[in-house]
Formats: sequence, C-alpha cells, structure tokens
Amino acid sequence: MVDEMAALHSNGTWDLVSLPLGKFTVGCRWVYTVKVGPDGQVDRLKARLVAKVYTQIYGCDYSDTFSPIAKIASVRLFLSMAAICYWPLYQLDIKNAFLHGEFLEEVYMEQPPGFVAQGESGLVCKLRRSLYGLKQSPQAWFGHFSSVVQEFGMLRSEADHSVFYHHNSSSQCIYLVVYVDDIVIKGSDQEAQSNSGVVMSQRKYALDILEETGQGEPLRDPGRYRRLVGKLNYLTITRPDISFPVSVKSKKQDVVARLSAEVEYRAMALATCEVIWLRQLLHELRFGKMNR
Repeated sequence: MVDEMAALHSNGTWDLVSLPLGKFTVGCRWVYTVKVGPDGQVDRLKARLVAKVYTQIYGCDYSDTFSPIAKIASVRLFLSMAAICYWPLYQLDIKNAFLHGEFLEEVYMEQPPGFVAQGESGLVCKLRRSLYGLKQSPQAWFGHFSSVVQEFGMLRSEADHSVFYHHNSSSQCIYLVVYVDDIVIKGSDQEAQSNSGVVMSQRKYALDILEETGQGEPLRDPGRYRRLVGKLNYLTITRPDISFPVSVKSKKQDVVARLSAEVEYRAMALATCEVIWLRQLLHELRFGKMNR
C-alpha cells in the first residue's frame, strides 16, 4: 500500500482541494491481489487503489468510455508474419499504465482509506490523471499511448486502431500490437528465431480450469456456468479444436438454418468478411509487397 501511494504521488495523480459546490465525489477502495508466477508459486503480494466505478455519474464525471483493444485475429496475423519472416518478438507490460492517462472531465475522489492527509480531512482529491477503476481510464490511457507513439513517427492502422507501424527508407519496419497495457513488438531488424516457429500455448490455464471444475456433474449455478464458458472462450484462442462445442454451449442459436447449404453460405460470408479485413490490414502494413 505504501509503494502504491508513493507511485501515485510521484506521478502527480491528484491535488487536494475543497469540493466545489454542485460537484460529487467518487469513492475509492483498496484491492489486494496475490500474484502467481508461471510455475504456480506466489510471486508477490500487491495492493492497488481503485475507484468505485458504480459511484460515477454519466455527464458529470465521465462521458465517452470506448477504448480499442487488439483483435485476436490481428495477434494471430502478427505471429504468423513473425514466423514466416523469422522476426524476433518482444512483449512488454506498461507498469501502472492507467495512471498515465489525462482527463478531459473534472473528477473528484475521496481521499484513500488509511491515507487521509493529516489536518486536511475535509479536502478531496481532484484527479489530474486517470486511476484504475474509473470508466474512462482505458480510453485516457490509450489516447495518451497513441499520441506518444505517433510523435515518434509511427502510424495507426485504420483496419485495427490497436496496431501501429513504421517503415523507413531502408525498407525496415516495426509493428506494435496493443491490448490494454500489454504490447507485442516485432520488427525486421534482425533474424533470431528457431525453425520450430511460434508456439501458442495455454497449458497451465487449461489445467487450472480442470482443477477448479473437475469432472463432476453438470453445473447448476448459472453464474458459475457463465464464468466457466467465458474462460473456455478465452482458451479457444490457442485451442481452435474446442471452438465449436464451446460456441454451441455458450448461447442460444441466433438463426436456425433450414438447409446445410444455408449454414455453409453463412459461414462463407463471415469468413469472406474477415479475409477482406485482413487484406486491408496487410495492405496498410505493406507486408506482401515488402516480402516478395
């Protein structure tokens, strides 16, 4: 908690002010997390200050909240490009990413529990930067990140706004794929990859699901069933072989086809739409032209 508060203060997240007339405060609380490493062992304990999103009022302390994230099709495409060209892949996570975004709205928040400034209990925090838990924080963070990378000469894809790219006069390139605060980077500056290609695996994730649910009777709790379906949908990213049964058990069928040919035409239409979109993305990235 002390480390989290130190990071918030060093970032200039808020100023202590008196609450103006007609304004409301957003609540906040501490959330505690046990971080587990890839081996399943406890890595560290973490405390994070988050805003109580349910206390926000639309039109008062937030408006637009949309923030793009990379499509899984884009991630697969980039991994395929890296495997074909033997390009290196780098992954990074932005520490305290949401604390870097800036607000357009005036947002006032209660002082953090346990860290009320001595002699200033009547003051509130006027947020200068975004905070975890606020509705507009993802949008504020992405806007900040997007403006920074574009200042360095990178272009944002029109096909997928979470993809950034840059080509220089020597036909060298660099690509960024952004999923909230996780970033995958690849470029053509060197060749450093084994002949085995790129392997996507969620083995530990699948084993954790099996450990949680077991092989027992059908789940009677609808909430638990929905949570499990959500986890299985995420698992289909690396397990396309389970996509069909998960899809069938995920929701009611929107359209019931009368003929198998009708089903095939619908599937072809969806596949064609994705192919057209992927061609547009590849055209923007100049991938086919660059690698002939």
